[in-house]
Amino acid sequence: MFRAEVVGSMLRPTYLAGARAALEAGTLSPAEFKRIEDRAVDQVIAVQEGSGVEVVTDGELRRFMFMGPITETVEGIEVVEHGNPMPWANPDGELDWVLPTAVTGPLRKKRSLVAEEYSYARARARKPLKVTVPSPMILYGLWNPRYTKAVYKDAFEMFAAAAEVGRSEIQELVALGCEYIQVDAPELATLVDPRVREWAESRGMPPERMLTEGIDLINGMVEGISGVRLAIHLCRGNNAGMWMASGGYDEIAEALFKRAGAFDAYLLEYDDERSGSFEPLAQAPDDRQVVLGLVSTKRAGEEPREAIAARVDDAARHFPREQLGVSTQCGFASIADGNPISEEDQERKLRLVTEVAETVWG
Repeated sequence: MFRAEVVGSMLRPTYLAGARAALEAGTLSPAEFKRIEDRAVDQVIAVQEGSGVEVVTDGELRRFMFMGPITETVEGIEVVEHGNPMPWANPDGELDWVLPTAVTGPLRKKRSLVAEEYSYARARARKPLKVTVPSPMILYGLWNPRYTKAVYKDAFEMFAAAAEVGRSEIQELVALGCEYIQVDAPELATLVDPRVREWAESRGMPPERMLTEGIDLINGMVEGISGVRLAIHLCRGNNAGMWMASGGYDEIAEALFKRAGAFDAYLLEYDDERSGSFEPLAQAPDDRQVVLGLVSTKRAGEEPREAIAARVDDAARHFPREQLGVSTQCGFASIADGNPISEEDQERKLRLVTEVAETVWG
C-alpha cells in the first residue's frame, strides 16, 4: 500500500516538444529523437523520486496523450473530416471540443507502447514503477456513427475489441515483470454529469450500459491477473486545464465498487467541489485502498497542506483511514500540451502530496 502517489503523466520538457516537432518535420532522425526522449524520461523520474512520492511513472512522455496505448499503436483509428463534438468546460464556461479522430476500421494492435515505456523506465527507476493503460471505454469519443458503424454494429462491440487490446498490453507488462498497473477510466466519472449522460445517450451509449457491461469489460481486462498491484483511476476529464463533468460519485459508486472488484485500489479525483462529498466512499470494499486525488494538477496555486490533511480526516469518516492514500487529482499532461502550470508548480505539488502523507500517516 502506498500513501503518496502520482497518477501518470508529467509535463513534457520544452526540449522534448521541440524534438518531436523536428521529428515530424523530418529534420531529426528517429534514433536522435529517441535519445532525447530517453533523457526526458530520466528527468521526470528524477523529479518524482526527488519529491518523495512512493511510486513513479515514466511520465507518459512517449505518448501524444494518455490514451496512446490504444490510439497511437493500433490500426483502425484515423483523422476524420467530421469529428465528434464533446462536452467540455473551462473556468470561462461550457464549450464543445471536437475530437478530430474516429474509429474507422477494425482495432488491431501494431506494437506495444507500454512495453517500450516499462522496459526503459524499469532500468532507471529506484522506486516502484507504475504503468498506465487506458480503459476500453475511453474510446467513447471516437465512436462516430458516420464512420464506425461500418465496422462495429454498436459502441460496445468496439469497446470489447479495445478491451482485448488492453488485456494483451497488461499481459505483456506482467510478463516483463511490472508490479503495478493502473487502468485509466475517466469516462466513468464523467457520467456523474447530466450533460455528459445526455451526450452519451444520444450517441447510443446509455450510461446504464456503460456502468454495467462497460465496467465488466474494464474489470475483465485485469481479472485473473495475480502478483501485480492493480488500480483504476477516475477523473472528470483533464485536457489542457479543461474538464468534462461536475458532480459527486453518488451516481456511479455502487456500480464501480461492486463491478470493478478485481482492482486493489481506486484512485479518485477529489480536488475541488466538482467532485462532491466523500459519502460515496462508504460503499467501497474496506479490504481495498482508496487514494484521494486531493492536489490539483489543473491550477498553479499550491493548496495549504493543513487543508488537504483535514480533507483526509473528512474522508476517514466514511472509509478506514488506514486504507486511504493521497495523490494528485490526475496527470499533469494528459495531452502533450499539458495543463496550464509550470514545471516548478508540478514539483511543488508532488512534494505537497508527500508532505500530506507524512502529516497524516507519519
